Amino acid sequence: MNFLQNWRRRHPAASAAAIYREDPQGVAEVLSECELLRTRAWQNSLELDDSPASLGALDQLTPRWREDPEELPWLGNDAGLYLGTVIVRTVPGASWDVWPSGQPVVRLASGREIDVVDAGLTWAATGAPELFQIYAEASEA
Repeated sequence: MNFLQNWRRRHPAASAAAIYREDPQGVAEVLSECELLRTRAWQNSLELDDSPASLGALDQLTPRWREDPEELPWLGNDAGLYLGTVIVRTVPGASWDVWPSGQPVVRLASGREIDVVDAGLTWAATGAPELFQIYAEASEA
């Protein structure tokens, strides 16, 4: 059982924001799992090492997930969480935050927030903007 499942069992009415405030590192770990995306990358001989270069490699994959309307939103969600993980781990001052709605976002040192899940969903559906482009903009902010 992962951190989030354990915490929810002890605090069934708690919001995602409350969970984040109690253990931001645990939440960051859960957000970085991105199991479906990592599986699809591995099937394409791509290892996701949480680096900016891996975002560029993802951008080059043939988007077969667009053929599966059930997989597309799940993969897009994972892509956004992976993008957020790379930003948080490599851009100084970037961190996860959770909106009151429960939506995870990345907050940059400048205070700008990036809705990485929405960015991932858009990328999965259309291919634009590319994940590396979003990373590049975040790293310059």
